[in-house]
Amino acid sequence: MSEAYQPARILNQGSTQEKAEGARLSNFVGAIALSDLISTTLGPKGMDKILQSPSNLLDSTITNDGATILSSIQISNPAAKILIEISKVQDDEIGDGTTSVVVLAGELLKEAEKLIHKRIHPQTIIKGFRLAKNIALKKLKEIAQDHSENEEDLKKYLKKIAMTIFSTKILTPYKSIFADLAVESILRLKGSTNLESIQILKKTGGLLKESYIEEGFVLDKKLGVGQPKRIENAKILVANTSMDYDKIKIFGSRVVVNSSSKLAEIEEEEKKKMLRKCQKIVDHGINVFINRQLIYNLPEQFFTDHGVVSIEHADFAGIERLSLVTGGEIVSTFDHPELVTLGTAKVIEEIMIGEDKLIRFSGCKEPSACTIILRGSSKQILDEAERSLHDGLAVLSQMVKNPKTVLGAGCTEIIMAQAIEEAAKETSGKIQIAMEAFARALTRIPIIIANNAGYDAEQLVSELKTSHYKGNTTFGVDVMNGKVCDVQELGIIESFLVKKGMLLKASEATEMILRVDHIMYSAPRQRGMN
Repeated sequence: MSEAYQPARILNQGSTQEKAEGARLSNFVGAIALSDLISTTLGPKGMDKILQSPSNLLDSTITNDGATILSSIQISNPAAKILIEISKVQDDEIGDGTTSVVVLAGELLKEAEKLIHKRIHPQTIIKGFRLAKNIALKKLKEIAQDHSENEEDLKKYLKKIAMTIFSTKILTPYKSIFADLAVESILRLKGSTNLESIQILKKTGGLLKESYIEEGFVLDKKLGVGQPKRIENAKILVANTSMDYDKIKIFGSRVVVNSSSKLAEIEEEEKKKMLRKCQKIVDHGINVFINRQLIYNLPEQFFTDHGVVSIEHADFAGIERLSLVTGGEIVSTFDHPELVTLGTAKVIEEIMIGEDKLIRFSGCKEPSACTIILRGSSKQILDEAERSLHDGLAVLSQMVKNPKTVLGAGCTEIIMAQAIEEAAKETSGKIQIAMEAFARALTRIPIIIANNAGYDAEQLVSELKTSHYKGNTTFGVDVMNGKVCDVQELGIIESFLVKKGMLLKASEATEMILRVDHIMYSAPRQRGMN
């Protein structure tokens, strides 16, 4: 009698795997659960999430920013990790649409799951989704408006886009004020996408609407004791060097002395060594010295006696930005002054913001340099305002390079969905079913936006689709008033790049997840093993 067939084992002991339907189900469940988690934050009436640190109960974050939420939660499902990754890429490339891209991917996966239950092969679904994506992208390009010809027209649309972005965030009550701040800051860059020249400084106290923009760069430090509070025509040396003298700079060294006088001699030599270093710094012909590290009393007094203003403990981000805006380079040795590029500023002065003293650098070499001062009643509010403002600045900086816009409030999604439905009528077989599913997923975006606002979402979107079929292709969902109206008149404008990124990244992530039919989990490492 032959022995029963035993399948060969190829995985290590303790490894597990999921195959075929089980693998797909696991992927769908994880990705859809993540999408549902974040979908309630979508739109102007979206809700916030509290992110609580497990190690510090006082450290909590309140936000509705998709990238912040997704980067903070711990996920073990591999498909959910793919959605987190596309959200990060969307945030890095464009700055906004991080929630939309995950929600759309989740809706596409919900539709794909229904099709798989109908015995439609994943490759057929992928082919249909790919055709639908190309049709939607073509339609998106057709309806996009280019504003590169007229600079005033571009400025007007930049403000509309900024107001649309801020209307979904904590800045909603003051979106016009912050839109002006963002547009003014971005136009200073003259087409550059490098946001390092724009500093965002948070100061508790006051209201959000009291935020304003300062010319030049503001450093959150104080001037030294007995030093002038205003310096004109500043020549600045930016350094990252040790300016303390009370320890021997040889790690692991041990000095044995037989009298306190010998110890005093060592200390005196250390002071002389520090004074020689200070003299080398002064010999650069500067009147302002900014150091990332601590400056002790002796060198500070030396600089004051020689007419040099010293600023200590400028954090690394601070001196990096200072180096950029003043045109100076960060140095750590001072033996060759002729090789060092000094920074310049017309005026350096001490200013007051609330109850705090800060240092303002005006007339810097980098004319685009500016500082946005955020005011608010708490740290959490300021942190969320900073995230919101950064999203707006990132999108606007990309808009200056590619000044194309589309309509928001669900209008663009309905137009793309209807274009796919029309093309599906000319397609036969199961691919047609997949294309129609893609269109339904796009239609879910305005439904979720309306649902988050507490309205009858199905009724509103049904009216919206009817309006579009009647030729009113500029209509969208006005969630502030709970009705369908002309969003072009309301000025609800979005960046073409945000919609394009949402469409392409959600489609690619869905396709990647649909292709998986096998998941293998490595065996956990045993404790005590080398």
